[in-house]
Amino acid sequence: MAKTIHSMIRVLDEARSTAFYAKTFGLDVAERLDFDTFTLIYLSNAESEFELELTVNKGREEAYDLGTGYGHLAVSVADLDAEHSRITALGLNPGKIVEFNRDGALLARFFFITDPDGYKIEVLQRHGRFK
Repeated sequence: MAKTIHSMIRVLDEARSTAFYAKTFGLDVAERLDFDTFTLIYLSNAESEFELELTVNKGREEAYDLGTGYGHLAVSVADLDAEHSRITALGLNPGKIVEFNRDGALLARFFFITDPDGYKIEVLQRHGRFK
C-alpha cells in the first residue's frame, strides 16, 4: 500500500515561509536541499511523519498564480479554541471558527488561515475522522 509522505508548495521567500509554518504549526526544517536553480525545504514536527515540502525557485520574484485547482492543506489540533486564540495573538488573522454539522451531529469544527504565499490551511479540531 502507498503511504502519504509529503505535499509540496512553491513559495517565494524561504525565511518568511519557514517562520510562518514554525510559529503557526510548529513545523521545523527537517532537511534543506540546495540546488543551482531551486531549494527544497522539508518541514515536519513530532505529531506526524507527514512533511510539507517548500520549493523555492531561485530568481523568481512574482507571486505564484494558485489557480482554481488548489484547495487547501489541513492540520488537526487537540484544542481548536486555544489554537485559534494563539494564532490570533501572533497577529496572523485566522478566519472565524466554523461548526459543520451533518444529520444533526457535529462533523467538524475548523477555521482557515492563509500563509504568506496565499495558500489556505484548514485547522480542524481532532474529532471523528479528523484525528
